[in-house]
Amino acid sequence: MNLYREAGSTAEKPFDVVVTPESAGWGYSGLRVLDLDGTQHVSTGDSETLVLPLSGGCTVAVAGETFTLRGRTGVFDAVTDFVYLPRDAEATITGRGRFALPSAKARKRLPARYQPAEATPVELRGAGNCSRQVNNYCLPHTFEADRLLVCEVLTPGGNWSSYPPHKHDEAREGESVLEEIYYFEVSGGGMGYQRVYGSSDVLAEVRSGDVVLIPHGWHGPSMAAPGYDLYYLNVMAGPGPERAWLISDDPAHAWVRQTWESREVDPRLPFGSDR
Repeated sequence: MNLYREAGSTAEKPFDVVVTPESAGWGYSGLRVLDLDGTQHVSTGDSETLVLPLSGGCTVAVAGETFTLRGRTGVFDAVTDFVYLPRDAEATITGRGRFALPSAKARKRLPARYQPAEATPVELRGAGNCSRQVNNYCLPHTFEADRLLVCEVLTPGGNWSSYPPHKHDEAREGESVLEEIYYFEVSGGGMGYQRVYGSSDVLAEVRSGDVVLIPHGWHGPSMAAPGYDLYYLNVMAGPGPERAWLISDDPAHAWVRQTWESREVDPRLPFGSDR
């Protein structure tokens, strides 16, 4: 299976990125990325979906309601607001910008809802050159959904994130089964690197618009090249009866966490000044 998908290689107009459970070869997680200047109709089918601005803003009309998304100028500038679309919904997005539509096959049909940027918890993880920022948009403790899990990670240039390497491919105590999509953007036209190993093997140079699929196995680190900040959107879903994000560290590298106790968080964090 090809787990690295270069920018443009999955495009299906009007979407620049299209990952479906069928195209990924798994059961639940999906992502579309839309460049918009005008109006686009979107059907969610059997998947709950977010409309999450990467840049720009829009209105979203769904189920007799219209939500206005202020959005943001870019992924490194601010946390964004977003709209949740239920499965079996017809929506109209009107605006200008670039929008991620992460999705997951859903059992339940929940109501359409708006989440303001201020309601999304921002977490600073790690320390030193393992410092990164996590915007926890749609996780069990931050937003109700059926299966969908969505967050974004911002890593300053020269730092490592998604580290220590970890996995979530077994249903056991402390770990849940989740398929994961990484969608990348890199500041200044630069590059980063993504590692996946174990039952799958990837060492890919990633640039803006690239995608890496993680059906199973250890993943990390995500490496930001010096001088270029790294962004990735994580989309996860799985078959478990509970919506949970539980991971296991690679025991060969788990000790690295202990080194953070004596180090400060990178002073370049958090990103953005208009939150």
